[in-house]
Amino acid sequence: MYRPGLHGPAAPQGEAMPGPLHVRGSFVIPEAELGWRFSRSSGPGGQGVNTTDSRVELSFDVAATTALGPALKARAMERLASRLVDGVITIAASEHRSQLRNREAAEERLAALLREAVAPPPKKRRATKPSRGAVERRLTAKKRRSEVKRWRRPDD
Repeated sequence: MYRPGLHGPAAPQGEAMPGPLHVRGSFVIPEAELGWRFSRSSGPGGQGVNTTDSRVELSFDVAATTALGPALKARAMERLASRLVDGVITIAASEHRSQLRNREAAEERLAALLREAVAPPPKKRRATKPSRGAVERRLTAKKRRSEVKRWRRPDD
């Protein structure tokens, strides 16, 4: 996902900037549409946690993206409505010690979220009737259970 040699002002020396995000089987989000923020993490890291910006926030503007067609964009906006703030979804990752691993975790979570959001709706359930044999088996089992319980009752 990362191309070595591309360094930007937000990337610490020696770590590559991310490229476009490929959402498996669906679409590609251009690098320019992904917003990255880095901060100090409260998670694991020992003494280094106080000096390195290993926490990652990945922002993606669903409302303004060009990666999704109008139908997919509408579906994603509807399904992600509770997580969007002004049409932007933000994913935070701080479970790993390194910024690179947290970037990868944030990208994977965003890709999974978008894949689920733009997936076609499930097929409508077609109502079916239980077979006559199934109905008879159910009633027979109920009668048998009723008999067992009746025999357990104390005689009055």
